[in-house]
Amino acid sequence: MTHSMTAGLITATILVASVPVSHAQDADTLRHARAFEKRVRAARPVPGSPQGEAAQAGNSIDAGRGPITVHVPASYDGSTPTPVVILLHGFTNTGQEVEDWMQFASLVDEYEFLYLYPTGSSGLLGPFWNATDACCDLFNSGINDARYLRDVITEMQNNYNVDADSIHFAGHSNGGFMSYRMACDYADVVASIASLAGATWLDTAQCTPVEPVHTLQIHGTADGVIAYAGGCLGGGCFPGAVQTTETWANYDGCSLVGQPDPTPIDIDGVIPGDETNIVRYDTACPPGGSAELWTIAGGAHSPNLSADYNNLVIEWLLGHPKPGPACPADFDGSGDVGINDFLDLLAAWGPNPGHPADLDGDDVVGITDFLQLLASWGPCV
Repeated sequence: MTHSMTAGLITATILVASVPVSHAQDADTLRHARAFEKRVRAARPVPGSPQGEAAQAGNSIDAGRGPITVHVPASYDGSTPTPVVILLHGFTNTGQEVEDWMQFASLVDEYEFLYLYPTGSSGLLGPFWNATDACCDLFNSGINDARYLRDVITEMQNNYNVDADSIHFAGHSNGGFMSYRMACDYADVVASIASLAGATWLDTAQCTPVEPVHTLQIHGTADGVIAYAGGCLGGGCFPGAVQTTETWANYDGCSLVGQPDPTPIDIDGVIPGDETNIVRYDTACPPGGSAELWTIAGGAHSPNLSADYNNLVIEWLLGHPKPGPACPADFDGSGDVGINDFLDLLAAWGPNPGHPADLDGDDVVGITDFLQLLASWGPCV
């Protein structure tokens, strides 16, 4: 345990011991919260050795709670829409601590994505995200972390050339719950999420996604904090890993008959062999939707992540963007390609990086874009 983590634990313990119950919450709430905190801290992830040179941090953004560092790929020059990955920490952790563990920053240059890892709300026991009734606003502050994270996305869009079809969340434990919350509340914005040891709402009426979102649930069968089979915390109950995955397959309009992958993968570096089995729910889905479950046989709440873990998760996220427009030459959004779109293309003629009329992506609106527009003339299908 690092010096900062030890200091944080001591501070939290002193705070909890010194705050009168009448001012914090009732005795039962405080007792349950402290018991949960004890289990979480006992299962905290241990940062691994660096797996590569982390991308240099670029600028920072501020969505109202202080600066958040943004890692920017070396190739970024603002001319090309770029994916965004936001990593969310678990209960009582910080953004920096979960990055030290998962080490996504080391992949920013290779996979060319913008990356940040904010820290959640400050609570009596440490940072948290108010995700669902089960986790982890244990003292019922009611803080709107979903709105805050939506503002984080807006700030990214204001400061960087963000690919609107490739905005992704990943999270551990409480951060996994929060990733699902973002998929519920902002399905029109979030392309895909990956949750390690988290869960979605048990009450499906609490989640009403307006369009499909790709979801990945990663969970160890020996998780002693957020049980693989589901369970309850102080404030509410949560579904198990299979139920979480099938709930999202249902939201996404997919078949509820999962398709097992015959080839397991290795994402826990301590458990011998390829211990993780994959089941996909990706048939009969509308565009933009699928659900997937990676089950770590014998895996704990905070697995000993293998050297492949971060690559596999980033590849999965970036490989699941929102579907592109069915009719890319329909610049005015009228539902057909016609004279107004032709005039828009003419107005953009010439060097014009990133313009919607640059249909072939060569940074110039020209004859090949014109020919593509003509080929798609008429109603969008």
